Amino acid sequence: MSLDKATVARIASLARLKVPNAELEGLATELNKIMGWISELDQVNTDGVEPMSQAADLKLRWRDDVVTDGGVRDKVLANAPDSREGFFTVPKVVE
Repeated sequence: MSLDKATVARIASLARLKVPNAELEGLATELNKIMGWISELDQVNTDGVEPMSQAADLKLRWRDDVVTDGGVRDKVLANAPDSREGFFTVPKVVE
């Protein structure tokens, strides 16, 4: 597939890009090189190659899903301007 200036101008319009007419020829050349590279990739034999989500075979480390309170309630409440009975105290905002 070969892209000419008119096609590149149409692509730029669809992509909402403002490309000056003087740059259309150079852009067409670059896009044709990219399309050529893609056609080269099409010729690569990928039979028997499994799809992958990443290049490295990473395994997630699992931990037990245990619900805890964090064990730092007193440290957290120490930052509060006012706390009572283990909770933050806030001013009343609804009358």
